Amino acid sequence: MRSFRNFLAVLATAGVALPLSAANLTIALGTDVTAVDPHYHNLTPNNNVAAHIYGYLVDRNEKSQMIPGLATEWKAIDPTTWEFKLRKGVKFHDGSDFTAADVVASIERVPKVPNSPSPFTAYTKQIAKIEVVDPYTVRFKTTLPYPLMPSDMSQVAIISKQFAGASTDDFNSGKAAIGTGPYKLAKFTKGDRLELARNDAYWGGKTPWDKVTLRIVTQDAARVAALLAGDVQVIENVPTADVAKLKGDKKLAIFRQVSDRLMYVHMDSDRAVTPTLATRDGKPLDRNPLKDPRVRKAMSMMINRPAIVERVMEGEAIPAGQLVPDFLFGASKNIKVQAYDPEGAKKLLAEAGYPNGFEITLTATNNRYVNDAKIAQAIAQMWTRGGLPTKVNAMPSATFFPQATDLKFSVLQAGWSTGTGESSSSLKALLMTFNKEKGFGTANRGRYSNTKVDALTEDALQTVDDVKREAYLQRAAEIAMADTGLIPLHFQVSLWATRDGIVYAPRVDEQTRAWKFTPGKRGEEMAKAK
Repeated sequence: MRSFRNFLAVLATAGVALPLSAANLTIALGTDVTAVDPHYHNLTPNNNVAAHIYGYLVDRNEKSQMIPGLATEWKAIDPTTWEFKLRKGVKFHDGSDFTAADVVASIERVPKVPNSPSPFTAYTKQIAKIEVVDPYTVRFKTTLPYPLMPSDMSQVAIISKQFAGASTDDFNSGKAAIGTGPYKLAKFTKGDRLELARNDAYWGGKTPWDKVTLRIVTQDAARVAALLAGDVQVIENVPTADVAKLKGDKKLAIFRQVSDRLMYVHMDSDRAVTPTLATRDGKPLDRNPLKDPRVRKAMSMMINRPAIVERVMEGEAIPAGQLVPDFLFGASKNIKVQAYDPEGAKKLLAEAGYPNGFEITLTATNNRYVNDAKIAQAIAQMWTRGGLPTKVNAMPSATFFPQATDLKFSVLQAGWSTGTGESSSSLKALLMTFNKEKGFGTANRGRYSNTKVDALTEDALQTVDDVKREAYLQRAAEIAMADTGLIPLHFQVSLWATRDGIVYAPRVDEQTRAWKFTPGKRGEEMAKAK
């Protein structure tokens, strides 16, 4: 028996796939998952997991283009009414039928989820009334014309109506995690892994994998080691420092895509006094310098974006001057990447009344984005050299986001993926004046406010003509960037690495969708044999 076990160990070390695991896939995720409740926290890792378990009225392909999901078609039947035709014959994991009642229950649940660090209300607030025409036709009524309804419906997961009153804990335990997606939740061990079983009744057809394990491996070195050892077949968030080494391994393949993920710095431009700034001798400031756009501009000018891309991101990023990369709807050709100009920054600080600068605490995550803590350290060094002594407070994302939402920080670094494939999502969430009732500014943790940006964005959200709508979005972004409502840093390049001939179509939205990984020839042969 011992010799047989040794034989198996030798095979595993050699990277030889065994038939028993041919139809199973293990993926190492690079960031933590805070909940399986799809309406609790609008965070890409959570949304990625939700896409495996639940369905959406509208889905998106790898280029973020809208495609049918639980709705087969949709149309505006008048300026304030959108009609969605639902897919018939879809079953939830418990065998119950999917109907319009489940859509209503899902939309109505979104604003009721307690303690949400980043709610999904930005995608539902515009709905004034829901009409069920028949079990497979639903209409959304809005007060004003709203062109983004189909796009927004790609962001709200549809749950079974019987669990509309369930708690986030009920979803995390699996009790309420009943969706229509390609996989059923078998087990969620927080901070460790999710175990998924194939949904053989999935309306989109059987996926290649019987069982999927999503392991949460936030340490870069551990993720790479697991891939090289064959403990996992896929890793996301490939560490930029390891790309060259992995590319040289013939057993591995790397897939890359410029993502819609903007890394940025938010600054408290609202409060008269802000909590984590100080004078050069460490005393509390009696006024908030971040309210002055000249100060915010100076902070942006001190950041050498090309240096961060080259040295910290190992070239796997693109310097950013605005909210979305130039291939997405709403990008403006008039916005340029802020040039590195430390001397000009010092002049602006002096004009604003801060010739001697002030002390900054830059708060960031250390396990959420690619090289997040390293990026923060690089920025801190640049600000310090520019006359703004800066220390970094890096923490796990599970700690960071609730405190950021509670406005505990004066200056923070985070990332934002549009999800909608255009700049309206970024403007609405990050830069519009915070308005809980309207669902604006849900992630505006600097509480930036500009009436012109608000008006132009609202105009865009009410304009059906795409040419006019894009012009409104571009102008809103131009004003916000000129005012330094936030400091754009760079757009991430998303990286996946696979072994055993597994192929993936990389996604703009960064999601790692297990059922979109295609087995290599060896895997296909074993799956057939099984």
